Amino acid sequence: MGLHSEAIATMIFTLLLIYYTSLCAGFEMKTIYCTLSDSCDCDFKPDIKGLEWDLFKNLYGQHMVQDIVSEAVVNFLQDENPERPLVLSFHGASGTGKSLVSSMVGRHIYGTAMGSPYIHQYVPTLHFPSADRVQQYRSDLKKWVEGNLTACARSIFIFDEMEKMPPGVIDVLEPHLGPFHVLFQTNYRKAIYIFISTIGQDVINKLALESQKAGRDREEIRPEELDELIADAAYNTSNSGFYKSRIITKKLITRFVPFLPLRQRHVVRCAQRELCQRGECRRVDVASSVGGAMIYMPQDSPYFSSTGCKLVPAKVNLFL
Repeated sequence: MGLHSEAIATMIFTLLLIYYTSLCAGFEMKTIYCTLSDSCDCDFKPDIKGLEWDLFKNLYGQHMVQDIVSEAVVNFLQDENPERPLVLSFHGASGTGKSLVSSMVGRHIYGTAMGSPYIHQYVPTLHFPSADRVQQYRSDLKKWVEGNLTACARSIFIFDEMEKMPPGVIDVLEPHLGPFHVLFQTNYRKAIYIFISTIGQDVINKLALESQKAGRDREEIRPEELDELIADAAYNTSNSGFYKSRIITKKLITRFVPFLPLRQRHVVRCAQRELCQRGECRRVDVASSVGGAMIYMPQDSPYFSSTGCKLVPAKVNLFL
């Protein structure tokens, strides 16, 4: 009986070992397949209609963002063999929706905002804190990006707070962003890069203010009016990640995406959304109070919220 039980235990152990080994082998084969194949999905589940609807429903006062991001992402995802990666650069004041839109892109491509292993976020104050370590950061960033691209060609890279990144670091990605370079073992052209910064907010806000004073509807502002202004501001802003960057001079950014400053009605809508998320949709009085409690700029013509929707959750707490 003892020998019989021992034989059974040995058989079970052997089967478990085979199963575990097959899982590991399967993972390794999937990694190799993802490395060499153009059709590896890497959990790639694009929901184009969902992205378009999310931008329309939950992003307020940003008609240019809705149009640019929808068109750029949809066209890119529908191209089975793109010539270059999609590179979007988000510019505008704090609280205008830049991080919100980047999370929407991630959610509707991988079904999760930032939880996917194929979405990678870099924050300068965390990943690149010292201006005197640029060469090390360049080397590290190159390895990180190429390693992630090898694991999944459909990777998404989000670089937040570009205004705080040491100059020169981001240029190590120049070969990865253009249409001609070939990277070993990966189709690097299927990646998406999103740069987020407040760089250019002055020129964006200036145009929005001039339009407001002239009685021009904000929806009439077109991206073409801001493209060169934002590019110049990014290139010439010292002590920032884009300062004198070849990514700018070689026009490797697919689209500059300007985020306009928000009016009080937009802040009220942000407050209403926050209340609905808390099950308090009926508290229209709170949403109105939050909108009225914000600081608006400039002092002589207080049209725009100085903090956008960034402080809305805290203000909702105050008025509930």
